[in-house]
Amino acid sequence: MEIRLDGEWMEVSEGSRIADILPDRDPACSVAVIRPAEMEAAVTHQVRIASTIGDLIVNTIGASPISAPEASDLVERLRLHWVDRYAAAFGPFSSDIVPAREQHRYERGDLILGCGGYDPGRSYLIFAKVRHMADHGAPAGGGVIGKVVSGQWIPDRWSEGDRITGIEPVISSADRARSFTTRDDSLVLQDGMQIVTRMQAVAVGFAEGRIDVGTAASTEHLLRTLQDGRFVVGRASSTHIRDERRIRTEVPAEYPGSRLAGSVTVRATGRSAGGIYIYTTDLPGSPVHTVVARVTGGVELAALAQEGDLLCIEIEPERFDVVGLPVQEATAAAHERGIELAVDVGADDRVVVDQKPATTLEVLEGGRATLGTKSLEEVIDIRLDDERAPLTCAVFREITGLLEHAVGRIPFFFRFEDVYLFKPSIARGTSINPENTPSGEVPPFTLAMTNDSRKGSGMVGVRTTSSTEFGPTSEPFSGTNIIGSVLHPEKLARLKEGRMVYIREVR
Repeated sequence: MEIRLDGEWMEVSEGSRIADILPDRDPACSVAVIRPAEMEAAVTHQVRIASTIGDLIVNTIGASPISAPEASDLVERLRLHWVDRYAAAFGPFSSDIVPAREQHRYERGDLILGCGGYDPGRSYLIFAKVRHMADHGAPAGGGVIGKVVSGQWIPDRWSEGDRITGIEPVISSADRARSFTTRDDSLVLQDGMQIVTRMQAVAVGFAEGRIDVGTAASTEHLLRTLQDGRFVVGRASSTHIRDERRIRTEVPAEYPGSRLAGSVTVRATGRSAGGIYIYTTDLPGSPVHTVVARVTGGVELAALAQEGDLLCIEIEPERFDVVGLPVQEATAAAHERGIELAVDVGADDRVVVDQKPATTLEVLEGGRATLGTKSLEEVIDIRLDDERAPLTCAVFREITGLLEHAVGRIPFFFRFEDVYLFKPSIARGTSINPENTPSGEVPPFTLAMTNDSRKGSGMVGVRTTSSTEFGPTSEPFSGTNIIGSVLHPEKLARLKEGRMVYIREVR
């Protein structure tokens, strides 16, 4: 029998299960299962157009060949016929349009039904790549039959030899009765079933040969949040799904574009600031949302996801962040991506502690980055205890920069006897509630933060000896949140008051 796996048809044996076709699947991630069934007459106003380099989602306008039952017959004739900086045309095929023989203004993402030589027998599906004026042999009104709402960067990459490989309706909420997400590897496959294992997305500021840094900060937030390749569905509504792992992170408002189906946004303000959204229906733009990416494949996963699902996702470009790497590894990573590096000291025993520009899009645009390094002897390794103190560890990562990079920094305040104190800058309103307070005895080289029950809230400390009375910040146990431990503590003796200390998290 035949099934469709991530857009590609494949033959499988009767009785096969998900585990048989996905032996290396991440067991934590859900897949979308779309059971075969007769499609209703009016399934949705959206269609998915699969091409040799990626999928697009198109909102259809009125009656058009791409929404008609004979759409499958068109596919055989939809090869890239011509492409230029303005548009890409697939065909030819026959239609019944009457060319208006006049120019029209088109916007990026418009899907046009036109013809060559004003001959309807040589009609084309034409994808507008940029805003332009042209006579594409379209009927009166311009012949716009749809709008690309997901995968808008695919037309920029089409070249000779590409073709459209499939046209099909996008599932709607009415299909949920026979479509769902699951992690069950034992699910038995059915003939005609569709399995979607991952989403693919491209940052709006990234395209081959062109990079726009207008959304660089928001894109970096997106790449950082999803760099583990997982979208954690903390909220699933009728219009979107949301990853809430980095909510309450400050992100600037950069590009409030339309939130069309397949759009990926970062919320800039409000209680959910820092949340990552993927939209499943069209919504107008919002000044508190920055559009950072478009889903180019696997949008069905977002449409069917439930709260608590983990979804596999791949985003272009891959994040470029070498902070925390030894100089040799940073150099190799940059070389692999064609990025020129300027390093302050290139010795092998040094670690990268600073990268400029700091964002991926800015580095890719300029093709180079400047690195600041420190000797390994100047970088203190720590291990944080997320299991026992998740909230305080989150605060610690935010104030030290470990939330963004593998190496953070914290100012050394002073030392007295066996106690080393650090005084980070903490934003007003940050809560450090009592959490993982010690009892009995605190071992040496334990890392702790003073909680809100004491005046010195936010102070970070480490003690080189054990204590049964005071915590690492010299506060009573009730005012001490234990957050981890210091590795290689012999480096503490080299610290100087008032100096910045570099720390690296070891997981």
